[in-house]
Amino acid sequence: MYTVVTGAAGFIGSNLVKALNARGESRIIAVDNLARADKFLNLVDCEIADYFDKDEFLGRLGGGDFEDDIAAILHQGACSDTMETDGRYMFANNYRYSVTLLEYCQENDIPLIYASTAAVYGAGPDFREERACESPLNVYGYSKLLFDEYVRRVLPERTAQIAGFRYFNVYGPREAHKGRMASVVWRFFNQYREAGKVQLFEGSAGYAAGEQRRDFVSVDDVVAVNLEFLDHPERSGVFNVGTGSAATFNVVATATINACRAAAGAEALPFDALHRDGTIEYIAFPPGLGPKYQSFTQADLGRLRGAGYRAPMLSVEEGVPRCVRALLAPDTGDP
Repeated sequence: MYTVVTGAAGFIGSNLVKALNARGESRIIAVDNLARADKFLNLVDCEIADYFDKDEFLGRLGGGDFEDDIAAILHQGACSDTMETDGRYMFANNYRYSVTLLEYCQENDIPLIYASTAAVYGAGPDFREERACESPLNVYGYSKLLFDEYVRRVLPERTAQIAGFRYFNVYGPREAHKGRMASVVWRFFNQYREAGKVQLFEGSAGYAAGEQRRDFVSVDDVVAVNLEFLDHPERSGVFNVGTGSAATFNVVATATINACRAAAGAEALPFDALHRDGTIEYIAFPPGLGPKYQSFTQADLGRLRGAGYRAPMLSVEEGVPRCVRALLAPDTGDP
C-alpha cells in the first residue's frame, strides 16, 4: 500500500515526505507539477516509490491503475499565490482537482487529509471554523473555502476520513522555490544574510509599521498534526492549524536576526536597537496588495484540541531559531 502526497515537491509536502521517511515509510507516491523544475531539489534527500505529474495522476486514478494500492492521500498541492488573478486556473487547480480526489477517496474508502488555509477568514477578526467568520479577500482564499464547504456537505455521510487543515502562516525549511510567496521568516533570514538588514511593510489597518500580527506556525507542527491524524482515521472535520497566538512582524524579524547573530557568535539585540541602526526598516506595500492584506490572524484551536490533538505548538521564540538553525545546516537547509 502507498501513501500519496500531492504537492510533494513543495514546502509542506516535501517536509511531510521527509517525516514519513523518518518513520520508516518509503512507499510514497509523490505528485506535483514541476513546471518550475527547481522544486525537485526538495525531494533529493527523500525516499519515494514513484513520481507522477498532477494531471497524469488524476488520469491514472480514473483509469483504475491504483486499485486497492493506496492507503491514504495527503493532499498538499495547490496554487497558494494570493496575488493570482486567473480565477479559472485557481478553481481548476484548487477546487475541482480537490473535488475529484475527494470523490475518488470516498468511493474507495481512502482517508483524505488536505491543506486548506487561514486565508478563508479574510480580515477577521474571529478565526473559528464557522461560516459566519469566513470572508476571503482573494480568489485563492475563496477557492479553498469553496472546497471546505464541499467537504462539510460530504462529512455527515463520509465513507472514510476527511480532515482539512487551515494553515496559518507556516514557516520552515524547504521553501526556497516559493520566491515572494515564501514565509517572512525565510525572507528575513535571506535578507539579513545578504544585506545585513530586513524589510517589513509599513503600517496598515490601524497597526503601526511592523506591528501587524499573524499566527506564525512552524512547519514541524504542521507535519506533526498531519501525521497524528493519519494515525487516527476516526478523526474528521475542518480544523485550524496555528499556534493560537499572534505575534508581530517586528517580533518575528527580531527573532530571526538574533538567531542569525547567535549562529555567528554575536549577542542578541532588542528590537529598538535593531530599528535604530537600520537593521529593521519599513517599505510600502506592493501595488494591489494592501486591500487584500490580513493585518491580524490568530487561530482558534478549540476544534483541533477537541478532536484530540494535545501536543503544544512551538512559539515564535522557539520555532524561529529552530528554523534558522535548519536553514544554516548544509544537510537540512533549503536547496
